[in-house]
Amino acid sequence: MGLTLYSYFRSSAAYRVRIALNLKGLRYDVITKALRQGEHRLPAFAELNPQRLVPVLDHAGDLFSQSLAIIEYLDELEPEPPLLPDSPQGRAFVRAMALVVACEMHPLCNLRVLQYLRNELGHDESAVSAWYRHWMEEGFTALEALVRRYGSAHRCFGDAVTLADVCLLPQVYNAKRFDCDLTPYPAVTAVAAALESLPAFADARPELQPDAE
Repeated sequence: MGLTLYSYFRSSAAYRVRIALNLKGLRYDVITKALRQGEHRLPAFAELNPQRLVPVLDHAGDLFSQSLAIIEYLDELEPEPPLLPDSPQGRAFVRAMALVVACEMHPLCNLRVLQYLRNELGHDESAVSAWYRHWMEEGFTALEALVRRYGSAHRCFGDAVTLADVCLLPQVYNAKRFDCDLTPYPAVTAVAAALESLPAFADARPELQPDAE
């Protein structure tokens, strides 16, 4: 199929796409970009993605950016197993949960934001950690309520893996890495624990990637 993923092992956005590729059973090559060394800021990478962010998916020369757009493209390219429910209401609920992560949590706490807080604004590590924890708490509080409303003991929505699950697990992984207290979110953590046991999710873990440090 000619799929190449430009990735960084700790990028939660790239993590989402790896999960989706695995769920679809799609073979792909990986080209890694060392974000801490600034490889994504080089002019050559800007030709692939003007935002200079990972992930980028190259499919036979067509270049796709933004993880949710990539995942929905893959869902249309390879419909089984579907990552969105059949009903319009279900698709809206699942997209809303995915967007809590992709639009409300992750962008405020990704590497470039944390570096800006440290380097340009001069905040110390305690202030940066407080920033991170605050936005994790805001997002997980909302997700806890949504999972309780629409999900099950092992999935964010109903009983099947959806786009919401694909987004949830990488965010929980990052929250654990930053020592966030997840005990107030038992529904979220139960779903995450169930997802971790699935091969498509387990094989996408950051520490198993070729550029893992």
